Amino acid sequence: MPRSRNTEGAIYMSLAMAGFSASDALSKSVIASMNAGEIMFLRGLFTSVLVYLIAWKMGALRSWRIVLQPMIIFRIICEMLSAVTYITALGMMPIANASAILQSLPLVVTFGAALFFNEPVGWRRWLAILVGLVGVMIIIRPGPEGFTAAALLCVSAVLTTASRDLATRSIDPEIPSLMITVITAISASFFGALLIPVLGGWQAVSATSLGHLLLASVLVLVGYQSVILAMRTGEISFVAPFRYTSLIFSTLLGFFFFAEVPDSWTLLGAAIVIASGLYTFYREAKRRVPPIAQESAPRSPV
Repeated sequence: MPRSRNTEGAIYMSLAMAGFSASDALSKSVIASMNAGEIMFLRGLFTSVLVYLIAWKMGALRSWRIVLQPMIIFRIICEMLSAVTYITALGMMPIANASAILQSLPLVVTFGAALFFNEPVGWRRWLAILVGLVGVMIIIRPGPEGFTAAALLCVSAVLTTASRDLATRSIDPEIPSLMITVITAISASFFGALLIPVLGGWQAVSATSLGHLLLASVLVLVGYQSVILAMRTGEISFVAPFRYTSLIFSTLLGFFFFAEVPDSWTLLGAAIVIASGLYTFYREAKRRVPPIAQESAPRSPV
């Protein structure tokens, strides 16, 4: 029996989330021997080469002067900040916890779209956003001394990634997405190189660590391409909720490779965040408004 387009779209989206989750796990596997700047530099370097070759092959390269556009500069800054904060957080907390917090990204982007682009958001979706933030607080569970550094870094990654996605909407649509990706990857690699001396200097890189980062770069590209195929194949309202499969993949990877088992509070908070996100997707589909929130995948930065 042939698969429907929605089923194919759901498969592509799940594949994308598996790719992003595996890339996060590979980055986490080397954080003990390398600082975040070194990881950003090497992973960004690999990604830059791969994306540049793809963009060149597809004729998507444009004049480098487009880097001077304010929204592209702002997007690059947000991408660099989100990368360093999320990679650092991965080294300080279980990957499932970090992924669970990242699931709030569509809710944060919905809030930003309403605030900065005047997209219509009814009281039900505002309530869903508030409930989702409660779920994040349950995952973080600040103790008597306040938020942990890891939690603050992960929340910062969500905010900067949301800002990046909102900035993307204001970029000239005539500029190919691949060109933006090339610029972003090169900038992230350069920023990582600048951070290396600040974060403790260059550490010797083993062949295993280098292989992990190369594979992580490939998986990120697989994730990006799969998201594009998913959004172009199935109905957005059907496909978008499958973004939350990333939490399943992250939990399994954390368990099998890092012996990390999320506690009941983390699972409860994640369930609340996902339920809020699913309800938001449902309301967006029902209103038939093309939301910017559905362009934001809960994934790690380049």
